[in-house]
Amino acid sequence: MLSDRGTKLVPPVLARMAAWSACLILIGIVLFYFAGAVARLSFVALPVAIALLLTALLFPLTRSLREAGMRSIWATWITMIAALAVIMGTGWLVGARATEEFPNLVKQVQVTVAEVQEWLTTGPLHLQEAQITDYVNNVVSMIDAQRTAITGTVLSAGAVAVEVLASIVLMLFVTFFLLKDGDRIWAWFLKGFGRMSPRVDRAGRAAWTTLSHYVQGSVIVAAVHGVVMGIVLAGMGVPLWAPLAVLIFFASFIPIVGIFFAGTVATLVTLGAKGIVYALIFVGILVIEQQLENHVLQPLIVGRALRFHPLAIILVLAVGGILAGIAGAVVAVPVAAVIYRALPELRSDPLALPAPSDVLAVPSGPPGPPGDEPADGEPDSEPDSEPAGGEPDDQPAGDESDGRESRAAGRDGADTE
Repeated sequence: MLSDRGTKLVPPVLARMAAWSACLILIGIVLFYFAGAVARLSFVALPVAIALLLTALLFPLTRSLREAGMRSIWATWITMIAALAVIMGTGWLVGARATEEFPNLVKQVQVTVAEVQEWLTTGPLHLQEAQITDYVNNVVSMIDAQRTAITGTVLSAGAVAVEVLASIVLMLFVTFFLLKDGDRIWAWFLKGFGRMSPRVDRAGRAAWTTLSHYVQGSVIVAAVHGVVMGIVLAGMGVPLWAPLAVLIFFASFIPIVGIFFAGTVATLVTLGAKGIVYALIFVGILVIEQQLENHVLQPLIVGRALRFHPLAIILVLAVGGILAGIAGAVVAVPVAAVIYRALPELRSDPLALPAPSDVLAVPSGPPGPPGDEPADGEPDSEPDSEPAGGEPDDQPAGDESDGRESRAAGRDGADTE
């Protein structure tokens, strides 16, 4: 009676709002502690996240090699060696070009500074030589004042370098095993969800498809962007055009913010090397190419997998940057896209899902880690299925007794004759 009377005192709308608020508070608490755990384990979480992105990018090559008849281990090794060769070749090209063109850049910057200084004294500003000297001395003094902080940062970079090296090694190991045994790892992972495994499997497959399309499309768009801007810089005769093109390529993976940073660096180098006219031309070409990328390339290549409004992208980037800096901004958009695609599959009707036996069937490998497979020459742990009654399938239950009776009848007939 008291419970019924208390229920009637609360309006239904308020009761539903209270239930939703309690659920949201519980979800917020779980997400808070999960984010704290990820932050404390960033040494492991970040390499694993990058390994997932690399696996989504490299898996088409591994799958093609498997379909051609190559063993999984060799297909994985060839994929990893090819990826490392591309990275090392790009690094060698950038380093060689930088070593060759950096002295020329210094000379061109000195000429440009002299021209700017002459314009400041003879142009409309009519500045005095003493004023320009004071401005230069102030800049030099600011740099000297920050020299101690810069030196401390360089010294502390040694410990950071060790952590980065360990993270790279971990990332390579995770990428290798995801390429080689990703299907077995996923099948083993699904076993822990029991009756929920069909939903989790569909959500995981939808998330993986979204992640693969996003990563591969982003690489294509970034490559087009870097190649076009590299050709423009090389055509203008700007030194360090190859390193700047690589910088634009990597910065394109950070939407909106990355291209602004890389474009600013490239514009400053163009301004210092070729003057203000070439810098303005470069900025105009960069803006036009960026608009074509946003309105043509992104919708055609990445938009189908993402389908995010620009406002949502900006908010996701802001949250990721605040929580994890540049690394958070890089992985924020794909993580949001994966969650956005996986949630509808988790909420779908379980009656419309395939049976767990169909879901767990992995064509390219047994459904479990290598340790769960029976060794060669050993019998399986489970016996073959038999029909009810323990009789084999190929012989009915009464065949043996009928055969004995027929043989006995034949002997009796022979005795009678």
